[in-house]
Amino acid sequence: MTHSHASRDIDTSRPHSARMYDYYLGGKDHFEVDKQAAERVAEAYPAIFVCARENRAFMHRATRVLAREHGIRQWLDIGTGIPTEPNLHQVAQSVVPDARVVYADNDPLVLKYAERLMRSTAEGRTTYIEADVNDPQALLTAPELAEVLDLSRPVALSLNALMHFVTDAQDPYGIVRRLLDVLPSGSALALSHCTPDFDPSTWQKVTEIYTSAGTPVQFRSRADVTRFFDGLELLDPGVTVGHRWRPDATDGDAPTDAEVSLWTGVGVKP
Repeated sequence: MTHSHASRDIDTSRPHSARMYDYYLGGKDHFEVDKQAAERVAEAYPAIFVCARENRAFMHRATRVLAREHGIRQWLDIGTGIPTEPNLHQVAQSVVPDARVVYADNDPLVLKYAERLMRSTAEGRTTYIEADVNDPQALLTAPELAEVLDLSRPVALSLNALMHFVTDAQDPYGIVRRLLDVLPSGSALALSHCTPDFDPSTWQKVTEIYTSAGTPVQFRSRADVTRFFDGLELLDPGVTVGHRWRPDATDGDAPTDAEVSLWTGVGVKP
């Protein structure tokens, strides 16, 4: 296993978004401080567990669509989070066994469990980079990335539930543009992003909880999320609520848009 920065000590004095997300998904790789913060979010927004599950389900569907219908064989997944099976490479390699995936995250706890992300098929390959989306140049020039991905061939840039942790002051659109600029025609952006559109007062409370815990967030409107796809050709059905993007057949009751509160979309670079 390789990573681009020296591993840092895990800070258990304050909650971390990746570990809170692990709690929402029913995982066990978090600490008491993360559980307490996540439960405060759940008190304000009980459907956070639905949102997390639907975000994960969107990632699965978007990965399969890009592999089956658009010939994608390479993924760059930033903001990977703590491994939860099936991970992106498992979904991709179930469709195309030779898929190659580079994972990147800035949480040392994710690095601790990254061996779970390295169990590739014999035909494919995966690696993990400890890197921050706010420094796209360092991420893109990491030697581990060049060892796995061929940037002369299409790559799917996967940014799931990540960009709401990048505030406008950090230039989120510029970051996505710099990441996409190095990718060739036929590459894709798969993105999900929490939104206050359906319940502004609740999401204001969620914003306050994350910010007070030391993690600034900026949840965005549909129009603002759609801006991330400028210059790309959006796949049908465009930017839509997570559970409405190419849903699988299900016998269960679908959640409401307000419960999901997640804009999702996939765009292809011309």
